[in-house]
Amino acid sequence: MTGAESEHARGGLGRVLAQWPALVGLTLVWVLLWGQLSWGNVVGGLLLAVLVVVAFPLPPIPSRGTFRPVPFAGLLGRFVTDLVVASFQVAWVAVRPGPQPQGAVVQVRLRNPDDVYLTTTAVLSTLVPGSMVVEAERDTGMLSVHVLDIERSGGPDGVRQYLLDLEDRVLRSFAPRDVLARCAAQDGTEGTG
Repeated sequence: MTGAESEHARGGLGRVLAQWPALVGLTLVWVLLWGQLSWGNVVGGLLLAVLVVVAFPLPPIPSRGTFRPVPFAGLLGRFVTDLVVASFQVAWVAVRPGPQPQGAVVQVRLRNPDDVYLTTTAVLSTLVPGSMVVEAERDTGMLSVHVLDIERSGGPDGVRQYLLDLEDRVLRSFAPRDVLARCAAQDGTEGTG
């Protein structure tokens, strides 16, 4: 193997290893689909994951961030609380007698349209029962969210405030200080790290 071939092979292996979150996630999905944890399923899932990552490479997403454990714990705690409360609310809406709730689509412009933070905010809001992101505009940072019960959600302004608060928790958990300062300047609040 020549020096150029060796460098190319290391580059390809490096690109595959850089996708380790995707490898782990795809392997986990494979094991869950088979429903049994065994060495064969794990190795087979990992080999399939490598094949998928090599055959369908993801473009690099430029993002710089800072993981902050305390704000992340707050984000996680609030997400779990919202998930549990919303599950009971949606279950009650499904079984209660009376008129059907009024659904609505609400648009909110996030303060930071960066791909990673926009996607994280959209996914976390969609995972909470009773709301679903139906459109995300990358260029403008605009999310269109369908809400099952607009009245119980505090109307359009309540939904917007919930999403902006969620974005704020995401940014405080992961965004670099300059992004926090820029977002704080946009809404007139104090940006802390």
